[in-house]
Amino acid sequence: MNLRGIVAVSGRPGLFKLVGQNKGGYVLESLDAQKVKIVANITTTKLASLEDITIYGEDEDLKLVDVLANIAAAKGNVPDAKSEITALKAFFKEVAPAHDEEKVYTSDMKKIITWYHLLKELPLFSEEAPSVTPEQEALKAEEKSDKKPKATPKPANAKAPAKTSQPAKKANMTSKKGV
Repeated sequence: MNLRGIVAVSGRPGLFKLVGQNKGGYVLESLDAQKVKIVANITTTKLASLEDITIYGEDEDLKLVDVLANIAAAKGNVPDAKSEITALKAFFKEVAPAHDEEKVYTSDMKKIITWYHLLKELPLFSEEAPSVTPEQEALKAEEKSDKKPKATPKPANAKAPAKTSQPAKKANMTSKKGV
């Protein structure tokens, strides 16, 4: 399952595909039938990549990709997000048996099931995620170790630049009671 470039945007329902970036923000396209394109402001909008999202687990956190794969394996009986709470909790115990029931709320379960219904028809959902081979990891590690430091160390006898502006004047502290 390849979820690279699929993001959830804070304050907006649904999922978006990251199309590009400009000076104003990220260019996103909605995954619903309308295919609306928006520009999300870089400074105020929070984006969460579906690849990086984890679900609270009892022992260790569960990856969303794994939970979505389990939901896909349970093809016939995926409930709707608006179904009863008890049905949602029972289904979620099947697809994510090690999730922490106190920390994972019903709203989180509804959101994940809604995301599944949006993603199940996409070709990205059925294709494999690009994997990094051990050789590529070794090359990246070598590149990092070969890079020179960006800043060169200053000699010990270097002087700080002299200030050209006048020092700030002290405020007049005289009392004006008699005036």
